[in-house]
Amino acid sequence: MNERPLSKVIENVSTVVKGEEKILKLAVTALLARGHLLLEGVPGVGKTTLALALAKSLGLSFQRTQFTSDLLPADILGFSIYDPKTGEFTFKPGPVFNNIVLADEINRATPRTQSALLEAMGEGQVTIEGRTFRLPQPFLVIATQNPLDLYGTFPLPDSQLDRFLLKIVISYPPREAEAQVLKDGSLREKAHRLQPVSSPDEIEKMQLEVEKVWAEDVIIHYILDIAEATRRDPRFSLGLSTRGALHLLKAAKAWAYIEGRDYVVPDDIKEVAPYVVAHRIRLSAEGLDPVGVVLEILERTEIPL
Repeated sequence: MNERPLSKVIENVSTVVKGEEKILKLAVTALLARGHLLLEGVPGVGKTTLALALAKSLGLSFQRTQFTSDLLPADILGFSIYDPKTGEFTFKPGPVFNNIVLADEINRATPRTQSALLEAMGEGQVTIEGRTFRLPQPFLVIATQNPLDLYGTFPLPDSQLDRFLLKIVISYPPREAEAQVLKDGSLREKAHRLQPVSSPDEIEKMQLEVEKVWAEDVIIHYILDIAEATRRDPRFSLGLSTRGALHLLKAAKAWAYIEGRDYVVPDDIKEVAPYVVAHRIRLSAEGLDPVGVVLEILERTEIPL
């Protein structure tokens, strides 16, 4: 297990992202499981700084795109430009051709532009004008979104939400951490100056090791018990899908790896389930908290011995 390199990454990011170790571990979980990360919170709570600090610490290429209502798919994926000297079209890759892509305020863009990321997130490639281009590896999309009650936001469609392995709601930082931010000043500039403590090759090696983390049959059936509980509960109009259950296992394997184990235990499932499951279910009544309902299901689902 590469527990120490991962600890160094989390420690490095923690120098600019104060008091959010659980969120940092979840972000690394998404990367190691070859997933993507959706961060939701009001403006100004450090979502962009987190993404930048993670990219710098991992030694990965990084590109931020501010999503707006007039952003076009070509602005993300790239486009072809006619070269009069050669008489041919030359492809100019867009921001998606980076290891870590920050889609900032993704729900301010129209659904057409949001969906432009679908193939990239699901397949690690994009098809433009009939030509398919592979994306650099490792590849992680970190999207931030504002709460839907803010003006000028478009809800992400279910097909887009399902592409995100984890969704994390970031609230205001603890008082002590916020006080430290006020003392230190702008952390965005500090994040730009972070030095890498890992490398792309090392991350890809760890991703392969995560895939080999062992899950006993009892763990598989524990995940299925949770999925079936969401499907039977009358409070849900849409329960956890088979793909959602698979993502839960992938996230649990990555969490176990970060904890220094090569096998999954039930506590790994419980740690990641609220962030994997809550955005994939639909509640039949308004006013219910999806995360709270998922936690309730976890409490009443029998844990395998």
